[in-house]
Amino acid sequence: MSGVAALARGSTGAPAPASPGGPPDVAVLRQRFLDGKAALLAAFAAAPPRIAAVTRLLSALARHVDHTLTTLWQSACLPANAVLVAVGGYGRAELFPASDVDVMILFDTPADAAAAQAAIEHFVALCWDSGLEIGSSVRSIDDCLGEAARDITVQTAVLESRPVCGNTALQRRLQQAMAAATDARAFLRAKTLEMRQRHVKFEGTPYALEPNCKESPGGLRDLQVVIWVARAAGLGHSWRALCAKGLVTPFEARRLHQHEGQLRLIRARLHLVAARREDRLLFDLQTAVAESFGLQATQEQHGSERLMHRYYWAAKAVTQLNEILLLNIEARITGTERAPMQAINARFLDRGGLLEVARDTLYEEEPHAILETFLVLQHTPGLRGLSAATLRALYNARTLMGARFRRDPRNRALFMRILCQPQGQTHALRQMNATSVLGRYLWVFRRIVGRMQHDLFHVYTVDQHILMVLRNVRRFLIPEHAHEYPLCSQLAAGFDPPWVLYVAALFHDVAKGRRGDHSELGAHEVRRFCRAHGIAGPAAVLIEFLVREHLTMSRVAQKEDLYDPEVIGRFAALVGDARTLTALYLLTVADIRGTGPTVWNAWKGKLLEDLYRLTLRALGGAQPDLHAEIEARKQQARELLAERGLPPDCEQSLWQTLDVGYFARHDAEELAWHAQALSAQVGTGAAVVHARRSESGQGLQVLLYVRDQPDLFARICGYFDRHGFSIQDARVHTTRDGFALDTFQVIAPLRDPDDEETSYRLLMRQVQAQALAAIESSAALPEPVRVRVSRRVRSFPETPRVTLAPDERAQRWLLTVTASDRSGLLYAIARVLARHEINLQLAKVTTLGERVEDVFLVDGAALQQPKVQLQIETELLDAIGTPA
Repeated sequence: MSGVAALARGSTGAPAPASPGGPPDVAVLRQRFLDGKAALLAAFAAAPPRIAAVTRLLSALARHVDHTLTTLWQSACLPANAVLVAVGGYGRAELFPASDVDVMILFDTPADAAAAQAAIEHFVALCWDSGLEIGSSVRSIDDCLGEAARDITVQTAVLESRPVCGNTALQRRLQQAMAAATDARAFLRAKTLEMRQRHVKFEGTPYALEPNCKESPGGLRDLQVVIWVARAAGLGHSWRALCAKGLVTPFEARRLHQHEGQLRLIRARLHLVAARREDRLLFDLQTAVAESFGLQATQEQHGSERLMHRYYWAAKAVTQLNEILLLNIEARITGTERAPMQAINARFLDRGGLLEVARDTLYEEEPHAILETFLVLQHTPGLRGLSAATLRALYNARTLMGARFRRDPRNRALFMRILCQPQGQTHALRQMNATSVLGRYLWVFRRIVGRMQHDLFHVYTVDQHILMVLRNVRRFLIPEHAHEYPLCSQLAAGFDPPWVLYVAALFHDVAKGRRGDHSELGAHEVRRFCRAHGIAGPAAVLIEFLVREHLTMSRVAQKEDLYDPEVIGRFAALVGDARTLTALYLLTVADIRGTGPTVWNAWKGKLLEDLYRLTLRALGGAQPDLHAEIEARKQQARELLAERGLPPDCEQSLWQTLDVGYFARHDAEELAWHAQALSAQVGTGAAVVHARRSESGQGLQVLLYVRDQPDLFARICGYFDRHGFSIQDARVHTTRDGFALDTFQVIAPLRDPDDEETSYRLLMRQVQAQALAAIESSAALPEPVRVRVSRRVRSFPETPRVTLAPDERAQRWLLTVTASDRSGLLYAIARVLARHEINLQLAKVTTLGERVEDVFLVDGAALQQPKVQLQIETELLDAIGTPA
């Protein structure tokens, strides 16, 4: 493993010069330390990836450091009233390959420490000269007690400290004094709050695609918190000790040992692969770590996916066991283990707001009570979660949920009741997933728990994405969230029954990771679910349609011309009726929003809303009639112009220069805006650049009216790219008198996000002042700047694809480009088109995370020649390829 030598050398490279007066054998000692560490790491790298191997490595590294520090301590001649104390992971006698070596030099009094200042400095210098990059502090006992009272991290460090060498009695006195000063209840509260804050930093999920195996929810830190709290309460410092105290069962203790060992193994091998301290399972490291485990790719999974699946299962179990243990320890510390409880029914009790099973054997005696747990949680006011006893019972009941359990009519009825409740579906299903019940009941769901999505826009595992989509659908039905997406909330309020949407959300991606079309496979799975759960008739038909077509509305909105009546007619024929359209619209918005925080934007929202309204009109009996539609838009535009105080017929000078395609691709508001901005300029030969804030509220709309030229689109793209604007949409027209009338939807970072109004005003001034000069330049088009791509793009490169085919009328050509996103990509495409004098009619720019799917409507004489067409496609592939 390549990182072994680098880690053994340390990050300092060449040996540091020896300190003046240092021992003569410091160079020898350094070499001995580095060689010893290298031997340990090499042996670990060569050994099979087993828990016993990492356990041996961590303790061996700690002993190796102990021996070196002891030798240096003795060489530095520190006074007899001092002790060298190991803290942090080193204090636990666990050193990972790239972990810090944290030590504290402890004295009885501050005066003792001051008197030994020279010896302390000499010792620290010797450590660095010998290859030990220590983190050190110097404290007295009173210093430690005072700082621990103010800082929980200091208290924690002392709690798990151990003496390395020196006056060990001093360290024992510190431990005794700290134990006497520790308030177990306050310590529990502080560590719980600290843990919650840490979880928030990682979005509260163990399923991040690049998790931190130490700090993320379900990581090693969550296990350490349990031990810290138990030690502070005097309950033990190992899983075996907690088992003896009755806080965990022998089975749970074994599972804790296994999952802790798995996480340690992953972290240790991650350090070796990265050759540095790196606790994040980054995309560009996952494959190498997987290979170090011997995990090779299969037909269905990459090796890295197999590694991450293993990690997620361990992290999920740690999350469950962490919650059980902390609840048990809290009850022991606060004395609430035997507090009175209120009966909910014969099977469940209310333990201070937590749902408690009436007896530990409930699920073994009545397996259907497993699903009833979550139904009771939904409809019982005041319950905020599950008690430790219930969590433990569910953890131990997993083997009860087999095929017979899934086929039991009572369980199927209970699951449908959970979905049909007026509220609480999100919380219930998330709890069911966290406790492994959801995957045990819906076996098809179990296959996607912890499954990564190797693409450039999903940021959650498949199961977390599905539950996020379900949450989004639920939010459409909650009045408190109506301000987020008013149209969705309005439509959802009238949609009955809403559980149809929940089932569709639950199954829309359930077949991800299989060979074949996951939409078709998912439709097959949801059809089986409906038959098994008594869902028939129109509801079953609608659910299956939604799962099969859940990507269609997004594709049409973002890739096709919404102002083409034929596009709307085809989509209306597909959905068939207003109810199906509404359901598909709600699911589509929820799905895109649940993909990742950067995928959804207001422009995509507007495209989907436009498609919804246009299709609804078509479904209402309005037959696609382009001429009538255009006349209606023109009349609406004239009325808007009149409201703005413009004279009658002011639009005619512009409109008479434009063909029907212009009016088909712009709504009435845009027609009025263009006429207002350009009515006085038409016929004068003057060029105009006008910008305004987008109607969606996000980004700018930029209107350009300039003399047409072959490379105009490329120059426009070049300007926007150089100034940090991202083009979301482009509509390009040429007037009868040779002017280009182009409209762009662009997004750019705001200078002051807290003052949007001022920021947008500055952006508009910038565009209007600078764009025209850049566009009218006669200089040759500069080469695209090759920029560094993101780690995610490097790890999951999108295979560049270019297709060029005539449209259905064989009058124009449809150019489709798919590639990894990067700065300057659209400019690179535009340069190729300009080189071959290809005219652009329409551009639909779709960015999905870090993948782009762009569609261009083009024409040009070169496209009629097969050899030239092949050359254009080849040049485009070269232009959009991901840089090395």
